[in-house]
Amino acid sequence: MDKLLQLLEHDALLTPEKLGQMLGMKPGEVKERIQKYEKEGVILGYKAVVNDDKLGEDRVKAVIEVRITPEREGGFDRTAGRIAKFDEVTSCFLMSGGYDLLIFVEGKTLQQVASFVASKLSTLDRVQSTATHFMLKTYKDQGVIMAESAREERMSVTP
Repeated sequence: MDKLLQLLEHDALLTPEKLGQMLGMKPGEVKERIQKYEKEGVILGYKAVVNDDKLGEDRVKAVIEVRITPEREGGFDRTAGRIAKFDEVTSCFLMSGGYDLLIFVEGKTLQQVASFVASKLSTLDRVQSTATHFMLKTYKDQGVIMAESAREERMSVTP
C-alpha cells in the first residue's frame, strides 16, 4: 500500500503539511494525491473511532452470521447489497467457511436489534439462517485500544 494511504489510515487528521514532511513531498502534491484517491474511490471517507462507553448512551451492537442461497446470475451480491442498505447494518462482509455473510448491526436496545433480525433480515427470500452474537465489551476497535487500563497494563515477565 502507498505510504500516504498508510499514514492516513493510521491518522486521518494529519495535515498535508505534516504528511509532506513525513513523505518528503510538498503539501500541494499531498493534497493532489489525496484528491485523486478520493475521486477514484480509493479513499471513501474519514471516520473517528468513538469509545461508546464514554458517551453514556445506550447502544447495542451485534455480529450476525448469515447463511444465504446464492442467485444463479448474481451470486451473493444482490442479497448482500440489500442487507447492507438497512440503517441498522454498519458493516457487511462476504465470508468463507460455515456462513456466507458477516454483518455488524447497531440499535438502541436489545429488542430493537432482535426486531431487525426477526422482521427485516430473516424474512428476506434468500436468507436461510442467522446466528446473532451480542457484543458485551469492546477492547479494541479498528486498531485502537479502547480501555484505558488495558493501555497501561504490562504483562509480567516470568523465567
